[in-house]
Amino acid sequence: MENDQTRASLGLLLRISRELATTLDLRTVLTRVLRLSVDSVNAERASLIVVDENGQPVDAAIVYGDAPQPYVFVRLQEVLSSGLAGWVMRTREPVWIADTSCDARWLRRPDDEADQSGPKSAICAPLFASQQLVGILTIVHPVPGFFTEEHMALVGGISDIAGIAIRNAQLYASLQVAHRRYQELFEDSMDPILITSWQGVILDANRQAERYTVRSHEQLLDQPIMELFEMRWDRLGQHFVGLLGGRQVNYETVLHQGELERPIEVYVRQIEYSGSEALQWILRDISERKELDRMRDDLAAMIYHDLRSPLANIVSGLDVLSGMLPLEQDAALSSVFDIARRSTERLQRLINSLLDINRLEAGQAITCQNSVLPSALAREAVEAVKPYLENKHQEVVCSVRDDLPELMIDADMIRRVLINLLENAAKYSPSGSQIGISAETDEVGIRFCVIDQGPGIPVEAREMIFEKFVRLPGTRASKGLGLGLAFCRLAVHAHGGKIWVDGDPGGGSRFCFDLPVVLQSSVTASDHQSDLS
Repeated sequence: MENDQTRASLGLLLRISRELATTLDLRTVLTRVLRLSVDSVNAERASLIVVDENGQPVDAAIVYGDAPQPYVFVRLQEVLSSGLAGWVMRTREPVWIADTSCDARWLRRPDDEADQSGPKSAICAPLFASQQLVGILTIVHPVPGFFTEEHMALVGGISDIAGIAIRNAQLYASLQVAHRRYQELFEDSMDPILITSWQGVILDANRQAERYTVRSHEQLLDQPIMELFEMRWDRLGQHFVGLLGGRQVNYETVLHQGELERPIEVYVRQIEYSGSEALQWILRDISERKELDRMRDDLAAMIYHDLRSPLANIVSGLDVLSGMLPLEQDAALSSVFDIARRSTERLQRLINSLLDINRLEAGQAITCQNSVLPSALAREAVEAVKPYLENKHQEVVCSVRDDLPELMIDADMIRRVLINLLENAAKYSPSGSQIGISAETDEVGIRFCVIDQGPGIPVEAREMIFEKFVRLPGTRASKGLGLGLAFCRLAVHAHGGKIWVDGDPGGGSRFCFDLPVVLQSSVTASDHQSDLS
């Protein structure tokens, strides 16, 4: 007989498990749990309150016989605060009451009175999923003393199954909400978004992607994304291995729009899409930015060229005046004349550097090369910035030997690189400090270094500062266009070298650049385009 009951209970639990496994809708799960519970123990009614991690009711279901019953949310809170379900929630233990009229934990209702349906028997059990309380199941029979230990064990088995079913339904509902939110953001995005497989086949596209690519949704699906724009395999890695581990890659390219082309910036990263791994491509239109850059460069080039003619006249005029004025006899006049001459020299260096930026960015070769000693370059650079250093009471410590190998370079261009680095060092170092300049041989050729005592440069900004028009926020002496270091990088790269900045062990920054001792005249800035990207 006992074996028959055990087999019947196991068969019932298996049927309950199968029925609950057929749906992930929370409301359907709750109703099925209650109906199956009522049927399994021949109960009169049952209730199931779903709670959150704080023990607050978030949903519920009540059945009387086979019919679902409405509930009031305030009543649920009352039951959890002072009723039997609340006791079970707090103790996390199941309870079996033979007579509800004799148990203070039972929250009495009007039909519990003797002249109504009277005392009852009840079982109340907690529902767990991964050791987290997810609900309270209460089953009521109209006859006191009806429930037995077998009923209690059966309800415990139902509770185990129901807890997992409720948690699965909750997770599914959360996933559906997240999916709807993503879909809304996906479709309403101002940027074109494409989803592809790891093979680059388009799986989905939003409305903006259809408009930008001049293709319908159907035309985009199952097409290789490589047909829309070029892949930067040096950034993405072959077979997109550069995107593994959640990395995001962005680069500039051109979007093909039928006969037209539109400059874009691409942002791509790995996402989960429809239960599997995919790639999300966000496209940003940079047509206006590119046009503004072109206009700015054209305007700058025009200004630089227009400045050279009047500046050349000023330089010629100063040369003529130097032979006409009694500079040796008049110290005041000589001082004013020196200021004018140094200012014109500085303006000439600035204009030449700005013109060189345009020329080097266009990939033009360095044609004016001559042999020069590193020590001579260093001395000339220090002499050029000497008045600026004297105004700040700063001293330059020059550690450049005369026996270093000669360099075959554009001496004026590299001299201006050193001057820029020295001026920056002086600008950001405090008054009365020392600035160092050194040169030594290494495996490449000659390495120049300029060391300052400034505030230093954050690691994350050490590449960025060599870009045009970039200035670090919050730094002192922030005047300028942010073109000096951009010129330095272009000039050094065009000579086949490299430039970088490190933190100096004693504080401040150390700007270094390498130049090869032997240089082929065919080296251009375009040969090092990958270094500039």
